[in-house]
Amino acid sequence: MSVPNAPQGAQHNRAPGSGAGDLDASAQVVIRYADPQDAGAMLEIFNREVAQTISSWEWFALSEEDWRAWIHEHTKDDHVLLVAESSGRVVGFSGYGTFRTKAGYVSTAEDSVFLDESFRGHGVGKRLLARLLDEARARQIHVMVAAITSENLVSIGLHQALGFEQVGYLPQVGHKFGRWLDLVLLQITLDNRPTP
Repeated sequence: MSVPNAPQGAQHNRAPGSGAGDLDASAQVVIRYADPQDAGAMLEIFNREVAQTISSWEWFALSEEDWRAWIHEHTKDDHVLLVAESSGRVVGFSGYGTFRTKAGYVSTAEDSVFLDESFRGHGVGKRLLARLLDEARARQIHVMVAAITSENLVSIGLHQALGFEQVGYLPQVGHKFGRWLDLVLLQITLDNRPTP
């Protein structure tokens, strides 16, 4: 399989709020559980990131079938998938899925947060992630892990603002757009249970 080249005008790492001029800052954003009819809007947001950024290390756009599998992973076993909605339009989503498949990891999950670029820099991502952490706590998730491209300082900062700490750095474990990528691992402990 060949490695994709960055498309014309692709942005490897966008600053927060880029495109924010399209947003009426007073627009009300509602955070709610995802519904099946949200799948298309979420896929559009995700595939834009795949095509234009290194936020996702996928090389190729996901199909609707691939996306159904992604949604299943993030809603099975009492996992949670949330969307941010503004004026009837899905403008972002967050969810958590299995961290690793062995039974001993059952109390640990890995999060994902994606936003339409015009809604960045307005606190929507923070609201999505904060609500996701609350939902995870309510379901007795003990640790949430985030695996983020080292260059994605906005996402790293978002997670740190909500209490995540960097616990690992994996250099050159991935590649996209013809260059190596480093991975930052962050985690937050969501409760103080002395035993599982």
